[in-house]
This record gives sequence, C-alpha cells and structure tokens, in this order.
Amino acid sequence: MIRSLIVDDDALVRLGLADLLDGDPGIELVAQASDGLEAVELATAHRIDVALVDVRMPRMDGITATARLRALPHPPKVITLTTFDLDTYVYDALAAGADGFLLKDAEPAEILRAVHLVAAGSAMLHPAAARRVIDRYHAAGRPQTAAARSRLGRLTPREREVLTLLAGGATNADVAARLGMRESTVKAHVSRILTALEVTNRVQAALLARDAGLTP
Repeated sequence: MIRSLIVDDDALVRLGLADLLDGDPGIELVAQASDGLEAVELATAHRIDVALVDVRMPRMDGITATARLRALPHPPKVITLTTFDLDTYVYDALAAGADGFLLKDAEPAEILRAVHLVAAGSAMLHPAAARRVIDRYHAAGRPQTAAARSRLGRLTPREREVLTLLAGGATNADVAARLGMRESTVKAHVSRILTALEVTNRVQAALLARDAGLTP
C-alpha cells in the first residue's frame, strides 16, 4: 500500500486529488496539507511514501517544502504538481529532490500512474514538458559539461549503461529487459549510481548525464 500526502493551498484541488487517490486500492491517503510547512510537520509525524506537492503556496512554497521533505530521516518521494507548463520553478523543484513533475490538468490515470511509478523508484515527468525542462537546464548555465563528465567517471561501464537508459526515460523494468538483468539488480545499480554521483534521485542523475552528453 502506497501511503500518500496531498499538499496544496487550494481546497478544491485537494478534494479532487483526495477523491482520485481514494479510488485506487493500492494507495492510502494519509494526510492533506494546505502549505509546505504543514506538509513537513505531517511527514515528520507520519510515514509517507509519496507526496503530491503544489509549487506555489503561502508560508512555505513547494520547492522549499520538497527540499525539507527529502531531508527527513525517512524522506517521501515527491511529485510536483503545477498549473503552469514551463513554470519557472519546475527545474528548481527537480533540483530540490522532486521525483516527478505533472500538470494539474493531467489525466487522472496519468496522476495515479505517476504515484505508482515514483513509489517504485522510477521518475515521472510530464511528456510535453520534459524536453523543455532539460533544455532550460542547459540554457540556464548549470554545471559545466567537464564537471559532469568528471562525476560520471566514478561509474563502472555497466553503471554508465544503466544511466544512459535512465537518461532516456527508461524504467527499471525497461533497463532490465534491455540489459538482460533482474529488476533487483537494476535497483542495486541505480542506488550505487545515485550515491556515486551525489544526487538524490534518478531525475537529477538523468539531467547530469545529459549535461555530460551521455544520451541513448
């Protein structure tokens, strides 16, 4: 059972998401928060697997909340939800540790799929915005290619193969099928990759890989 948390200052949005999550037998809605500060308090008091977090909120915004949530002793996975495609804060949310980014008007099935994917250790970016988020990352003068390639030098050849597929959006199952591995082996490789690259999730690892020119 995936234990979830909804974080949004709009009561109607919270209600709609609550109805959606309650309809999935594999998801348990543990709590709801109206801002980031309350979200951190609730995630500290309850075990949360996946938090759906709005970007723009009073008291503590979604970016700060994401960083605080990911810094907890037992951090939940975070999916950032926004009304705005190409929101100026999207990359910052991913850099803060978010495992996914979706628009609030995404199809209900897509939101549920994101919760399940992220809970299983995969990432989920809105397909229409993923490419542009990465383009923005490069255009904004983020870490240089040489520095990114230096960090990738810490990986074994097999880990680089896994990372290349991750950078292309592959799930653990996809990687296992392509490289003839068990999913448990892929998960072990992903864990080692994140540690070696000093990143918190596969989205950040994929961005680093793309910055280094490591593409499928």
